[in-house]
Amino acid sequence: MRKGLSIGVDVGGSHVTSAVINLDDNAVLSETLSGRDVDTSAEADVIIRSWAEAIIESMAKSPEPVTGIGMAMPGPFDYSKGIALFRGLPKFNKLYGLNVSQALQTELNTPMPIRFMNDASAFAVGEAFAGSGKGFNRLMAITLGTGFGSAFLQEGIPVIEREDVPELGCVYHLPYKDGIVDEYFSTRWFVGRYEELTGKQVKGVKSIADLAGSDEVAKALFDEFGSNLGTLLSPWFKKFKVEALIAGGNISRAWPLFGGTFDLALKNENVDIVTAVSELKEHAALLGSAQLLVEEYWKDMKDVVAQM
Repeated sequence: MRKGLSIGVDVGGSHVTSAVINLDDNAVLSETLSGRDVDTSAEADVIIRSWAEAIIESMAKSPEPVTGIGMAMPGPFDYSKGIALFRGLPKFNKLYGLNVSQALQTELNTPMPIRFMNDASAFAVGEAFAGSGKGFNRLMAITLGTGFGSAFLQEGIPVIEREDVPELGCVYHLPYKDGIVDEYFSTRWFVGRYEELTGKQVKGVKSIADLAGSDEVAKALFDEFGSNLGTLLSPWFKKFKVEALIAGGNISRAWPLFGGTFDLALKNENVDIVTAVSELKEHAALLGSAQLLVEEYWKDMKDVVAQM
C-alpha cells in the first residue's frame, strides 16, 4: 500500500525547516525545502506564523497533496496533545499553554493532522529509517550541540520508560561530576573549559576545532571530551544492548578530533559497537517527524509520544 507524502518540520532554537517527505522511499524532496529565521522571544502569533510560512512554502511545491504534518519539537512540550510547556527558558516562553496543533491548523487553514515528536527522538528515527542507523535493531542516537540530545530506539521505536534506559529515555539530566550531563557535553563546556585553561574567549566549538592542529590545549579538550563521552555512555550501551551509536549535531562535525579517545574508552569498558556520524544531518529530524503520518507506525508510536 502506498504511503504517500507528508510534511516534516524541524523546530530549532532560532530557525524552522520544513520539507515534503516521500514516505515510500523515505526521501526528502529537496525542491520543497523551506526555512525561516524565528524570533523565539516574540509573541505566540508571530512564532506560529513563521512556522506556518515555512510549511505553506513546502506544501506549495509538493507534487501532490500531503497526508499531514509531523513536527520535531524541543521540550518541554506535551507531544500527545500538542501543547507548549516552555516556561522560564530563553525560548518560546510566549507559547506557554498554547495548543500549537490547533493554532497551526488555524493559521494553515487546514484540518489535516499535525503530530509531534521530541526533536532528539525524531533525529534518531530519521537515522534509523534512512540514515546511518538503518539495519540496526537496537540503536542509540545523540545530538551534540547547545545541549545533549539522546534517544534509544528498538525496531525504530523510541524506548522511553524501561529498566534498560535512563529516566525519560535520555541522558542529559543525569548527575555528572558537579552538575548534570548537559553541562559537560555541550558547546558551553568547550567554550568555558577553553577559557578556563587559556584565559581566551572563543565563539564556539568550530573555533576550537580550527585550533586543534596547532594548539595543544584545544587538542587536549577534544581528547578529554571523547574519553568522558565514552565512559559516560558505556554502561547504557551494555544495559540496552546497543548495536550502533549515531552522532549528530554541530559538535559531531569534529568527530575526527575526539572519536579516537571515545573508541578507546569503549574498548576499556569492553564495549564493541558500531559508531557513525549522521549521514542525514539536518534532514534526519525532518524524515523522522514525517514518519508520524504513516498510520501503521503511528499505532506503535502513539503511546510512546504520550510518554515523551
